[in-house]
Amino acid sequence: MNPKLPYILLVGAAVVIFILSCMLLSRGGRSPSCGSQPSVVEKTGSTSQSLVFADLTPEEMSQVVRYLQGHLGVPLVDASRAKPSDNCIASVDLQVPAKAEVLRFLDGGGARPPREALAVLYFGQQPDPNITEYVVGPLPTPAYHRDVTVQKYGGKVPYHRRPTLGSEYEQLGEFLEKKAFAAAPTFLREVLEYDRTNVAFQATVPHGFQSGDRMTWFVLFQNVSGFFVHPVGLEVLVDHSSLDISQWAVSRVFYNGQYYRDMVQLESAYVQGRISVEKVRKAPWDGDFSSMKPRAPPAALFPVQFEPQGPRYSVRNNQVLFQGWSFAFGMSVSTGLRLFDIRHKGERVAYEISVQEALSVYGSNCPGGMSTRYMDGSFGLGRYTSPLVRGVDCPYLATYVDTHSVSDSLRPQKRKASLCIFEQNLGSPLRRHYSNLQSLYYGGLVNSALVIRSIATVGNYDYVWDFIFYQNGALEAKVQATGYPSSSFLHGDGLRYGNRLWEHTLGTIHTHFVNYKVDLDVGGVKNSLVAHDMAFEMTRAPWSPEQQIERPRLTKKVLDTEDQAAFRLQSKMPRYIYFAANSKNKWGHQRGYRIQITSFAGDHIPEASSMERAISWARYQLAVTRRKEEEPTSTSIYNQNDPWTPTVAFADFINNETITNEDLVAWITAGFLHIPHSEDIPNTVTVGNSVGFLLRPYNYYDLDPSIYSHDGVFFTSEQDFTACEINPLACLPKTASCLPNFPPFTYDGFRNM
Repeated sequence: MNPKLPYILLVGAAVVIFILSCMLLSRGGRSPSCGSQPSVVEKTGSTSQSLVFADLTPEEMSQVVRYLQGHLGVPLVDASRAKPSDNCIASVDLQVPAKAEVLRFLDGGGARPPREALAVLYFGQQPDPNITEYVVGPLPTPAYHRDVTVQKYGGKVPYHRRPTLGSEYEQLGEFLEKKAFAAAPTFLREVLEYDRTNVAFQATVPHGFQSGDRMTWFVLFQNVSGFFVHPVGLEVLVDHSSLDISQWAVSRVFYNGQYYRDMVQLESAYVQGRISVEKVRKAPWDGDFSSMKPRAPPAALFPVQFEPQGPRYSVRNNQVLFQGWSFAFGMSVSTGLRLFDIRHKGERVAYEISVQEALSVYGSNCPGGMSTRYMDGSFGLGRYTSPLVRGVDCPYLATYVDTHSVSDSLRPQKRKASLCIFEQNLGSPLRRHYSNLQSLYYGGLVNSALVIRSIATVGNYDYVWDFIFYQNGALEAKVQATGYPSSSFLHGDGLRYGNRLWEHTLGTIHTHFVNYKVDLDVGGVKNSLVAHDMAFEMTRAPWSPEQQIERPRLTKKVLDTEDQAAFRLQSKMPRYIYFAANSKNKWGHQRGYRIQITSFAGDHIPEASSMERAISWARYQLAVTRRKEEEPTSTSIYNQNDPWTPTVAFADFINNETITNEDLVAWITAGFLHIPHSEDIPNTVTVGNSVGFLLRPYNYYDLDPSIYSHDGVFFTSEQDFTACEINPLACLPKTASCLPNFPPFTYDGFRNM
């Protein structure tokens, strides 16, 4: 026998044992995949009812386009190629039915309202060019159309008020490159090193100083990543009011603090050495300081949230169910994310909550900056809703929803994963108490809320729109601003209008205002507006009359008229203001929902301004009016390009009508002042740039409804708080020890650009 054989067998056996041990250990240590259990959802009515608010499907949009092409008797050019002198379809959106019709259907067993679309058309090829709005229906097979323009606006909408199509901006870019710039070849070549690819334009609005104007300042930047903070000092004013593109002309030129009649005069002054030239260092393609590429390598992964037993909410068509909440959602082309038929515990709290407008007013010592007043609804908060990135824009495992629109095109455009829905553990208790007096116990509830989100990228800014649903019956609307600050070329007294962000970059001061429509129906359609607050009163101590006590007391007031319910932006407003129902809770109080606004707004433009009425909603932090079908929105997409004769002036809504026991709407404005600073480079963060409002139950329930949440935790000093049946947190090692199923990362944001 070979004396080495036992050793060889022992070594072989050891290797086999080692391999088997590793296999067993690896198999035993692997966590199972997270399962999916049916959500605990209360019945809140048929999900098919929510379809009355559903966005148009791509098929319905196409049907509307085909119907209009065949029934208007005029040629319709694809808006993506249209000239100002053409007829085209600018947009197609859902025509939301009248509230009375919808409520008869939802609550009274009435017929479903006909499904209709609202189409906006530009008629440039007519003796009297105009904008016309048609209601087209019934869908999915249209058989009629009716002109609702005069009914909605009291007259025809002049053609100069039309929102600028993408095709018109392309035509303006071509005009600048081929005609305007041809007049100053030496200046552009030697000062800007212009090669037809290295310059980007940003257009300003409104277009002029009076009704009928259509003149736009184009601010020039280096065409690099984050170009918004790379101004080169040249700005060009183009008059494009004529429907004949060949008649467009340069009206004025600005360079480094000096104005010129046109590009010819600029070229002449440069060639003669009469210009103070400030050459800007050429930036690399990635923008250098404006690049968003991380300056640090990847390291340990950030925390990721998952649902160990699957989502606890459901999304069916356009309806969301979560805990006691249910609501329908949609995406308007102009105003973006909107909610309808919002219910808690099966009872409607609000009929509609929707964004109305996002406004920015800029200051600068450059013409483009000082004349800018962006009303982003005219560009389209829904149209520019951007595809969302898993794990950054929303939690990785959120539910992502595609949206569609017809805007600037004859074909429906799909925005993949442009809306997300998720439940979020906010990492703090919704309520809690630790008792170490008398009895010893702990009681608490994790603050886990449902969020529905979209993000609109309108030019340089990104707006993160959230609606958040809490387990205590509160609802929050919030917008966070990020993206790039707009900038001007730094010269002269520029620091009066902002901070220096880079060598030639002035971050220009500006305001942000966001307006919401909140149609609350608290305990029914008819509500009143009530204000509660506090006042100190002096009283003598009953047990010691020679001593005085200052004690706060409750003040109460019913606000009877629209004038009383219109609170100016910087004025003092009652701290508790609520919609009161005609019913009472168990304790004899009127059931209500309170409006609580979070805002750090700058000042509103002076009312003496010729354009102020177009944005008069921003006068008020809160205005409550009677709900009227003929007052569906606080502004109009046509106000941007003719703010001097606004198509809709919100100030006219407030005419001292009685608002006691009526169907009421709250118009809420929140905002913040932004003075860009060095930390806005490379771009602006959301932290601190968040405003909005809360709707909170106020004596609406007999007690906090979250006490019925399945997430509650309670144990006493005498209980075994390590036992699962006493404390569900003790079960986490068992119930949450699973591996989430992460789908592969995909992104479609760069398709069909």
